[in-house]
Amino acid sequence: MKALYDIPAPAKLNLFLHIVGRRHDGYHLLQSAFMLIDWQDTLHFERRASGHIDREDLSLALPEDDLTLRAARLLQSHTGCTWGAHIAVHKRIPAQAGMGGGSSDAASCLLALNRLWDLNLSTAQLAALGAHLGADVPFFLHGQNAWVEGIGERITPLQLPPAQFVVVKPEAGLSTANIFADPALRRDTKPATIDGLARTPYDFGHNDLQAVAEQLCPPVRLALQWLEAHGLHGKMTGSGSAVFALMPLGQTWLQDPDHCQVRVCSNLEVHPLKGWASSDN
Repeated sequence: MKALYDIPAPAKLNLFLHIVGRRHDGYHLLQSAFMLIDWQDTLHFERRASGHIDREDLSLALPEDDLTLRAARLLQSHTGCTWGAHIAVHKRIPAQAGMGGGSSDAASCLLALNRLWDLNLSTAQLAALGAHLGADVPFFLHGQNAWVEGIGERITPLQLPPAQFVVVKPEAGLSTANIFADPALRRDTKPATIDGLARTPYDFGHNDLQAVAEQLCPPVRLALQWLEAHGLHGKMTGSGSAVFALMPLGQTWLQDPDHCQVRVCSNLEVHPLKGWASSDN
């Protein structure tokens, strides 16, 4: 039986997130910097001759029809592949955190099954498929920290200095749809430039979703206040409830906040699966 075990799916943090406009079809135009971190899920894949695709949850229970299964079925139908797969997921990245856990799982699934099923699709071909699953999936497939624009489709690789971050995830999560539908959401931030980020990558911009998120989910504000009490400037990542701050060397604290996960994470230079699909075609 052909198999691939211990396939990583890392999370991301948004160093900033600006909404610079809105298209006529309702999609928001964004600018952001996506940074990979070492908080990750782990997936295992076994090839099945039957063509059947199923999933086993090794830790947290996932939704019945999650992005991992949808990614596998999409790849199978797009290519006409007759192989199936048993997929086991060890979930560590929290849901509704703004850390891209589901999208990262989907991207790692596409990369792994592309190999396991001997499909030989390129990164660009996989990214085109991934865009049908979610705006963040192509980022994880390209496998580098990136400046992201448009509705997530314009991706420019970024070089970021090594650093550590305190990530705080309240128990409560946030719905992306609820935040973007809120009439109080600011949608007219002046466009920034990638050169501005390069000068101060970890002290640049803001998250336009944060003010609305603090109203919809007060634990976000409490997590930010906890960081501030320890002398750290925090901001929210993405559209979820997790917040983060750059961690100075020697930083310590006495007690974690109530009802939160706290983790110190390092950023990654590249995705662990970078190069798993060809850059040709």
